[in-house]
Amino acid sequence: MTSASTTDTDHGAGSSEPTRMEKLRARYPWLDHLIRAATRYTEKHGDHYAAAITFFSILALVPLLMVAFAAAGFVLANNQELLTQLQQGITAAVPPGLGDLINGVIEQAIAQRNAVGVIGLLGALFTGLGWMGNLREALSEQWDQRDEPPSILKRYGGDLLAMIGLGLAFALSFAVTAVGTGLSNTVLEFLGLGDESWARFLFFLAGLAITLAANWLVFLWVIARLPREPVTLRSAVRAALLGAVGFVILQQVMTVYIASVTSSPAGAAFGPIIGLLVFTNFVSRFILFVTAWAATLKENQREELPEPAPVIVRPAVTVGRTPGPRATAGLLGAGALLGVLGLGLGGRRRDRG
Repeated sequence: MTSASTTDTDHGAGSSEPTRMEKLRARYPWLDHLIRAATRYTEKHGDHYAAAITFFSILALVPLLMVAFAAAGFVLANNQELLTQLQQGITAAVPPGLGDLINGVIEQAIAQRNAVGVIGLLGALFTGLGWMGNLREALSEQWDQRDEPPSILKRYGGDLLAMIGLGLAFALSFAVTAVGTGLSNTVLEFLGLGDESWARFLFFLAGLAITLAANWLVFLWVIARLPREPVTLRSAVRAALLGAVGFVILQQVMTVYIASVTSSPAGAAFGPIIGLLVFTNFVSRFILFVTAWAATLKENQREELPEPAPVIVRPAVTVGRTPGPRATAGLLGAGALLGVLGLGLGGRRRDRG
């Protein structure tokens, strides 16, 4: 009975075949890598970190708007003609009586532009550091960086430098895109090919390539330099290219989505903020997934060391084959006593005989 059941078990284990998904993963390495990246993203709480990044992104808009209003206040305070045109346009566009109220708010904002600007800058610094801290923690988690967290001063100092670096990367990206687009239009007009569809298509492809290059620079900086422990640029080159292409596609999809959301009267009021929330959340998830994709490349995977077997300490009891000193002395004493008694009994028997 025992041998038969063992044979059946071995036969069942030998006949088990890999599932269809396992076969596909073995056949297509890119699919296996994609699934490993999705697993890493899920295990490292990618959705939770994306929600935190989205929250701080929206929260940072308030102080940024305050800074923008303060900057507009400085411009309008030094340009009375522009301020007059703005007030006249507001008065003509809004219902009667409301124009005076809005113009009063504008004048008050111009008068308080210094305070609004200072408060806005302080608020932008605070929320910006919170946003950058969550982003760096999320990226470090996807890279599975296990070192001890830095001290508070070192952490905030590093976050501030990283935020400045990211701002410069964005500025460079926007400059490259703007210069590329403007140069394309200028060249078309200079060559007299502005009305030629084939020329516009070729320059559109050139502009798209420039946009991809600019996005690639930003993603390269985000993936390789924003984690707590910077990784090599070589590890992030392919992932940054994937991020640049995916971001352009995501922009087009979100443009269509936001246009559909804001088409209704209710969407006209709440659609922009909803669209901004959705877009920010999707971008955050996409950045973290691309980072997980980079971290699960073959050259970046860490070798998982097996855990050592538990050590079981058991007291060893050794049974000696020879008696100890006390036992030996006792046996000798008992032997001597028996010998004396034996001699005494032997003497008495001789006397009687």
